Amino acid sequence: MNQANDGWAGTVKGRPEVGQSAERSRTTGMQDIIAFTEMTGDRNPVHYDKELAEKTPFGKLIVQGGVTTGILNACVAEDLPGPGTVFLGVEWKFLKAVGIDEQITGRVEVAEVRADKPICKLITTVTNGVGQVCVSGTATTYTMPLLAL
Repeated sequence: MNQANDGWAGTVKGRPEVGQSAERSRTTGMQDIIAFTEMTGDRNPVHYDKELAEKTPFGKLIVQGGVTTGILNACVAEDLPGPGTVFLGVEWKFLKAVGIDEQITGRVEVAEVRADKPICKLITTVTNGVGQVCVSGTATTYTMPLLAL
């Protein structure tokens, strides 16, 4: 395909390859719950009431799902496919709750790449510090050619 017809021309990192992957890790904290509540209004007691949360199947205070999946936003926007990338759609399953002070690792792996448009299908996972999968699924992304703006 000549470069004039390559949908990835002008994107910051260019066309990714199937099988390429990226990861990011961080440790959650109470400040994440507070910031997410300020943004969304989500004041579910399982995020704030320790005594109640310990009586739930989770057995602990947990961070909001948006905090858990937020690491995938960073992987996509910063690493792979990279700057200018937004989600077109996601299909995520929440398999294990993430607590406060837990390390999480978000991972994206390229499953499909369109040549005519800067669109990818990614396999996405978030694991905790002991390797248990907390979130799994797929995401479809679009990468804007920022160099052309």
